Amino acid sequence: MPRELKARKDADPGPYRPFLEDFLVYLAVERGFSQATIDAYRRDLTDYLGFLHARGLDSFEQLQRSDVTDYLGDLGERGYAASSTNRHMAAAKSFHRFCVREGITDADPISSVPLPKRPERLPDTLSVTQVGRLLDQPFPLTPAGLRDHAMLEMLYGCGLRVSELTGLSFASLLLDDGLIRVQGKGGKERVVPFMGSALSSLEDYLMDGRPNLRCAKPGCPQDPQAVFLNARGGRITRRSVMSLVEKYGRAVGLPGLHPHLLRHSFATHMLEGGADLRMLQEMLGHSDISTTQIYTHVDRSHIRAEYLSAHPRARS
Repeated sequence: MPRELKARKDADPGPYRPFLEDFLVYLAVERGFSQATIDAYRRDLTDYLGFLHARGLDSFEQLQRSDVTDYLGDLGERGYAASSTNRHMAAAKSFHRFCVREGITDADPISSVPLPKRPERLPDTLSVTQVGRLLDQPFPLTPAGLRDHAMLEMLYGCGLRVSELTGLSFASLLLDDGLIRVQGKGGKERVVPFMGSALSSLEDYLMDGRPNLRCAKPGCPQDPQAVFLNARGGRITRRSVMSLVEKYGRAVGLPGLHPHLLRHSFATHMLEGGADLRMLQEMLGHSDISTTQIYTHVDRSHIRAEYLSAHPRARS
């Protein structure tokens, strides 16, 4: 697969810039999008509008459908995968719809341009044995080791995104009920069951680990509400968690391990264990069940593998 390249560093929206800024304000104020999502829209639209400006297309009325399809071709030539191309084009479609709705222009050259078909790609997962190897390895009996063990157990045990894990505060924990409140994408809150080894490892960390990660020196970035702390007493970052997951994966022969792989594995193993799809949708925080349904394909692959290994004439 070709390497995906970054947006042009010199992309300039030119005369479209005021409309782009208005659109981003709309996303923040009226749609309530997170800053990370708004930044992603800015990057993709700066690339798109910069392409148009570089071609001398400096008004909406000049734009033709062919200009949009040329941009699609340009993304392909730069090595963008279908999923990333779709993201760019979805941002551009939303921008043009906004401009028409706001009376900035009547032209919408992109509305009839189909998005590239995304090839179905099943998410990578770990086997139950591999997860056991990862979580049952001897973690250091230090405050940081107790923290790391609890974080990995929760990523897999609750199917959390890494941003959801680092965002946990004490108000999120309903330990007596075996539940945690999770702040997901778009600020949507959900409640996730939380028990077994994930709960016991967190209790060990809260009792013997976290109190010793609080920094007593003046100037340390203390965060008394954060569940998971770094060595200076501040809230641990997503980058740190990703690095730690990779480190512990490498230690048990799973190089390149990342937090989202644990989330995928959680979902797959839940379905293989008989979990209801709607219930899994709630636990993962998917707004659309079609996002969750990809794991049914993984589950079917598991069934096929079981059939091939068990049926006496399956390989005939």
